[in-house]
Amino acid sequence: MTPLLLQAIPAPVQAREPFDWDGLLALIKSAFVDMEGRIDPPSSVHRLQAADLARQAKSGEVWVMGLPPVAAMVLTPKADALYLGKLAVDRSFRGKGLARRLITCAEGRARAGGWAALELQVRVELVENQRLFAALGFVETGRTAHEGFDRPTSITFRKTV
Repeated sequence: MTPLLLQAIPAPVQAREPFDWDGLLALIKSAFVDMEGRIDPPSSVHRLQAADLARQAKSGEVWVMGLPPVAAMVLTPKADALYLGKLAVDRSFRGKGLARRLITCAEGRARAGGWAALELQVRVELVENQRLFAALGFVETGRTAHEGFDRPTSITFRKTV
């Protein structure tokens, strides 16, 4: 990947056909690799395919920053909130405010779509992600267990927009 200057990274743009879904998938898988061996059950990112992202762009929204993408997120409409998933930032661009810029974009999309909140889930083991989302105004609203688990495996966070 060619290094990009942070100032050269444009605002988030919505990914639409034609798009390099394989490249986006590579970014997401690379960004999620830090979870390996830390979360149980393993991340759904292992089952994610480029075609899934292309479908998501039609049924929801996929947003990226930079080309090739150095940051991305997936937005899925729910009845009472806009769900933010697969938030990914390339390792070399972390700590530079890209996640915050994507979340600000998601807030605007939620407001434009008539949702009063953003919602996301974080694995219980990923305390650094929990701290990040709390610092960005998200509050814990529940805990859930993946199928076959008798303990919570995910924490649901919401942010009023």
